[in-house]
Order: sequence, then C-alpha cells, then structure tokens
Amino acid sequence: MEILRNIRMVGLALYLVKEKLLVISDLHLGMEEAMSRHGFLIPRFQLKDTENRLKAIFENNKVDTVVFNGDIKHEFGLISRTEWLSIFKLLDFVGIYCKNVVLIKGNHDILLEPIAKRFNIKVQDYYKVSEYFISHGDKIIDNLDFQQSKTTIIGNEHAAISLRKSGRRETYKCFLLGRFKDKKLIVMPSFNTMVEGTDILKNELISPMLKQDLNDFNVYVVADKVYNFGKVKDVEKL
Repeated sequence: MEILRNIRMVGLALYLVKEKLLVISDLHLGMEEAMSRHGFLIPRFQLKDTENRLKAIFENNKVDTVVFNGDIKHEFGLISRTEWLSIFKLLDFVGIYCKNVVLIKGNHDILLEPIAKRFNIKVQDYYKVSEYFISHGDKIIDNLDFQQSKTTIIGNEHAAISLRKSGRRETYKCFLLGRFKDKKLIVMPSFNTMVEGTDILKNELISPMLKQDLNDFNVYVVADKVYNFGKVKDVEKL
C-alpha cells in the first residue's frame, strides 16, 4: 500500500520506488542481551527474524540502497557483544542484496562509529535523496537540505496505536502521515517485533516534530497487512 505517491509501506519498512531505496527504523539490536541483565529470559531470535523479514522484502522489491534510520543498536553507553555480532552479521547480510548502506545516527547510537568503520560506512545525522529528508527524529535538523525537501521521514517514536477488540484493547504498530511545518511528515514504527511501540493515543510523545496536535494525522495500522484507519481523531472513537 502507498502512504504517498512513490512511497510504499512494506511490512514495517518504507520503500521509495523510483529511488529503489528501503528505509528501516529502530531495530534496537542487542535488546535481548540488555533485557537478560535485568532478569528477563528471552530467546535470541531477533537477528534471524530481522533477516527473514528483510529477505522477503528484497526478494519482492529491487533495492539499491538501505537506510537504517537510527537506533540500529540498543545500548546507550557501550557496544555489547551481541550488538557487535548482530550488526556485523546484518550488514553482511544486507550487502548480499544491495549496493549501498546508509547509517543514520539515533539517540541509542552513541558508539556506532567503530562498527561502521569496519564496513567503511559513514554515520550520518540525516540522508537527503530526491525530495525526501530522512532523519531519526530525536531532534530537529533545520538546514538547507531540510528546507528544500518536501517530505520528512522519521522514526524514534516507535509509533503504535491501541484498538478495542472483543472487549479489550490491543496495541498495533502503525505508520503516521501528517505535516511538520510546510513538509509532509511520515512517522515509522520500529522494525523490532519484540516491542509493540508507543501508543500515540495515551503516551507522551518524545519526538519534537510530534509536539503538536495529531488529530488530523492519518493512521496506517500494520497487522497481517497494512490497513488505513483514517485520522487519529476518528481512531480515538473506536
């Protein structure tokens, strides 16, 4: 399903058709190890799950460039052993299918550079291609590239929404489409299936671009496929 002309939602990622570019946000690789240190016993399946879902996307879409839009790793102040191994393996895997990899720095990626250097990849604050400005979304970047763009794509928020079903509420990952300043704004869900995300109807949002009235933002819920649920103000009534 298209969220905008030339931009398709494929699972939890975005695919820019003309640019043959795939955008993935908030993988948080290494989360399993971090949670195990707090007493949570979680099977180590995240990397394999990520590769399987990416493989399905690559096999059905021609991808020349993959943009990891921030928070590819989970830990703030260190690079855990799992993060080292998982990111190395993932970048090797992605390299089989596409020519170029872009790493955008998220707020969890404080120590991402040592890994990126092994693959001769520069860690960037944003990526501009055609009319699109891609940044993590934890801060506002107001430079000439941003000003000349028409559409901004961010992650960071782990967008999700709660819906009532059979007397109870269930939370689903979602894409949001609205505006920030004079730009169209797309908010991506986390590609990490271990977490549901931040319920935009109940939780305080952290991205400065989302410190606004979201009632007229469109909601696209990701389940067995992507569903257009209309505007936020209408979803609140469900």
